[in-house]
Amino acid sequence: MSTAVPIRRALISVSDKTDVVSFARALERHGVEIISTGGTARALSDAGVSVRPVEDVTGFPEMMDGRIKTLHPKVHGGILARRDLDTHVSAMEKHDIGPIDLVCINLYPFEATVARPDVTRPEAIEQIDIGGPAMVRSAAKNHAFVTIVTSPAQYGRVIDELDAHDGATSQALRSEMAAAAFRLTSAYDRAIEAYLSGNDTSEAFPMRLTATYERVDTLRYGENPHQGAAVYRHAGTVTAAGLVGAEQLHGKALSYNNLNDAAGAWRIACDLLRLHPDVCGAAVIKHTNPCGAAVAAACETAVAAAIAGDPLAAYGGILAVNHVIDDAAAERIAAPDRFFEVILAPAYTAGALERLSARWKNVRLLRVDPAQTHETQSIRTIPGGALVQDVDASIPDVTAWEHKAGPKPTAERLAAAGTVWLFGKHLTSNAIAIGGEEGDAVRLFGAGAGQMDRVASCELAIRKAGDHCTGAIAASDAFFPFADGPTLLVDAGITMLVHPGGSKRDGDTFDLCNERGVTCMVTGTRHFRH
Repeated sequence: MSTAVPIRRALISVSDKTDVVSFARALERHGVEIISTGGTARALSDAGVSVRPVEDVTGFPEMMDGRIKTLHPKVHGGILARRDLDTHVSAMEKHDIGPIDLVCINLYPFEATVARPDVTRPEAIEQIDIGGPAMVRSAAKNHAFVTIVTSPAQYGRVIDELDAHDGATSQALRSEMAAAAFRLTSAYDRAIEAYLSGNDTSEAFPMRLTATYERVDTLRYGENPHQGAAVYRHAGTVTAAGLVGAEQLHGKALSYNNLNDAAGAWRIACDLLRLHPDVCGAAVIKHTNPCGAAVAAACETAVAAAIAGDPLAAYGGILAVNHVIDDAAAERIAAPDRFFEVILAPAYTAGALERLSARWKNVRLLRVDPAQTHETQSIRTIPGGALVQDVDASIPDVTAWEHKAGPKPTAERLAAAGTVWLFGKHLTSNAIAIGGEEGDAVRLFGAGAGQMDRVASCELAIRKAGDHCTGAIAASDAFFPFADGPTLLVDAGITMLVHPGGSKRDGDTFDLCNERGVTCMVTGTRHFRH
């Protein structure tokens, strides 16, 4: 088998023309004959690169709107022929097939096309590349003799090899490039399958699940130093999409835990934006749970109220704000007794950015676009497989809640209860959120989360809320199996209970509320989060 293989003839056909001219010029400098197609041939020729059009090789013109141009024996024979087999060599000679030693291909931008919200199905179908993947796979299969190049990021490596090996490439490079080529075609096919399956609304959970991610960065470690970790982006999404596409404006590199907690913070910030689009929402997260959250007309007020939810836990937490962080809010955030690992917002005023950057050298300041934040399904691995579910995207509709006991709430009180209920949705089960109106804000007073029984969650939420329990609203992510938890809450001063209902003993809770003059609303929607 060959080791170093000279490059004498190359085929270049790319959709992404980044640096292709300089790459072709470097090949030309090594005496390589260049074959090219369509727009690539024109771009190279216009730049003064000597190019042989592919139709001169095949004897057939490009046809059918470019669907047919390289699917020909004189192309694939030149790529697939084994130079060490006499039968292959004689076939090439008999049919006047010249060897092609390097293939430079990147595929039609299918994923970028289908990422557009206005894309039509015919547009998407036309961006399914046929000839490109065929040549990529052919060259990758025959990498003992052919170098396959599939990305502008690889151009430098190839040229360095040609310079170092007198116009040849090494077996190691060709093997590496072949593996990358098959990764590309595999991901490309999965993206097409996902798009076509996604347009088939008859099957939300297909028999074969395909998910493709592109590595964005390798992280220092995972949840603990002995665990490796990396962060990936959904293949085909726009660069600025979601948290992975956030722009870091300041601070040191993000860790696994930073990103995981930031995801929890940004989810609640986005939910608050959907529920209250005209006011500011803020949340402080510790270990994926909100220890403070609030909404208010002014960003400064929302931030201060969110931090007040649990100032002790907020120290070293993650702060997410769903409106522009202005100068006044930045002053609140940068108070002497505060520290945040990560701060997320759609934008910062110049003064806010300067103040926060000066306050902490290492704080990670992220700019995230809520409009580019979309999650439809979640995937969690388990031994031997994975669990897939729809994302819990529900927003409380308080007009659909049932009034089951106690005084009928006012519209303002009911709206505040919807916000507290949303706070509870983002706590890990068993979850109890205590909150309500305070000044110009609606905020979280205290939370109990992740406990093995609901009574313990009630006790923890009461302890965290303290005196704020008096007159407050308590929301539970699931029904109360007994009236013991509600009794603790009412004894602490809670005057409104919100829960999904559905327990055989719901009547016990309703009776308690009627006896004690406590409003009880049933939502009909459970919000387990494990």
